[in-house]
Amino acid sequence: MPDPQRPLAPHTLSVPAARTLSNPTLTVPQMLAESPRWLLHLLPWLNVPGGVYQVNRRKIVLRQSGRIPISLVDDKAVIEPAALRGLSLLRPAEDDLLTAIAGLLVEERRGAGEDLYKEGDTGEKFYIIVRGKVEITTTDAHGEKLRLALYGDGDFFGETALLNEWRHTTTAQTLIPSIFLTLDRARFRALLEGSAELRTAFEALIRFREEGGVKHNESGEAGIDIASYHEGEEPELQRTFVDYEEVPRQYQLQTIQTVIRLHTRITDLYNNVYDQLREQLRLTIQGMKEREESEIINDPEFGLLNAAVPSMRIRTRSGPPTPDDLDDLLAHVWKEPAFFLAHPRAIAAFGRECTRRGVPPPTVQMYGAPFITWRGVPLVPTNKLPINRSAGSRIPHVTNRDVEGTAGLTSILLMRVGEQKQGVVGLHQTGLPGEQMPGLSVRFMGIDNYSTASYLVTLYFSTAVLTEDALGILENVEVGNYHDYE
Repeated sequence: MPDPQRPLAPHTLSVPAARTLSNPTLTVPQMLAESPRWLLHLLPWLNVPGGVYQVNRRKIVLRQSGRIPISLVDDKAVIEPAALRGLSLLRPAEDDLLTAIAGLLVEERRGAGEDLYKEGDTGEKFYIIVRGKVEITTTDAHGEKLRLALYGDGDFFGETALLNEWRHTTTAQTLIPSIFLTLDRARFRALLEGSAELRTAFEALIRFREEGGVKHNESGEAGIDIASYHEGEEPELQRTFVDYEEVPRQYQLQTIQTVIRLHTRITDLYNNVYDQLREQLRLTIQGMKEREESEIINDPEFGLLNAAVPSMRIRTRSGPPTPDDLDDLLAHVWKEPAFFLAHPRAIAAFGRECTRRGVPPPTVQMYGAPFITWRGVPLVPTNKLPINRSAGSRIPHVTNRDVEGTAGLTSILLMRVGEQKQGVVGLHQTGLPGEQMPGLSVRFMGIDNYSTASYLVTLYFSTAVLTEDALGILENVEVGNYHDYE
């Protein structure tokens, strides 16, 4: 009987000993932060030899109104007088008039489902939405309710009340608890009657609007006089010309740079399987391309999230991205839309809304990967679109990592692309010294006294939106809504 206290003699070669004669199969360094970067693949890229891309446009003679930024300080609405220039009527106004109007604004708070006014009511107030959501509706010839507009933070309506007496042809109703700054027409008229200087300034704005009007098309561009006539008619021909913007916008190529430092001993001794310098460059370039896609979306100067004009920004009605919301976005970017761009969680939220309605979106294959579509337009995922935590998604006693991405608000973009289609284009410069790929170069900087070699890695890029109707954004998209099914 063997002694349990004595170890058994080995009867075969041990695994640890055998592995000393075996070489492991190595992989290249893996990178969790790498993504497909579909946006960089789908954007048409233009070579910009001079480093500056200038977008020439027809002259805009009628600027559309923008949003009026208002902040809440200690739960009280605060507005800068200059912000009122977001209203096209007040854009050329003097500072004194703007200050006087800002001083007349009164804060109002309304609950959800309250009517601000109904069809047929006298127009008495000008409304600016500080926080909230308002639906503007009317009744059609068949008695059905029709939605005309959906307003949110910074939007305004009822400005006709400042000009003359009139009656509403629509109904305005709050969808959620809302905060407004309002201006009553009677108070505004009292202001003008009490100051001849302000009255003169406001009347000048009205005359400028009525008399200084230049012929324009529906986009606000200076009109082109063209005549149509039938056989037998011989009218005098129109005389016209096409005016251009005198100061067109220019896009300069942006720069992303870093320096890779690598000791010569490493590149001399440890290159038997993988080239150490090449792997360092590969991972660095991947990180720079990730940053490039993020900047194209989020940069405050040229990023797509900040490039869309107010008239091309719409909001979801109830929070989650529904088929109706995407249809509204398609109605804004209706000229050859190329693709939606959304966070993966926003696409998942849209899929849940489609499932609830029994309309599963079709799928197409692009670049060997499946993409869901809506009305034939693919929804392209990117994790560079931010998800901002909404007030209702704060969960106590858990860390940020526990709830990361579970709820919050984001945006969905829809764009037309290509220079020939007056869409969105990417910009870079080719033929750089040490070019590794278009717009990206690697240059050797030398070896220092510590035997460390340095390599300068540079990426030049930008993006441009050629016309305002090429980019639309669906805002306030809630990604945390789920449905229970019996």
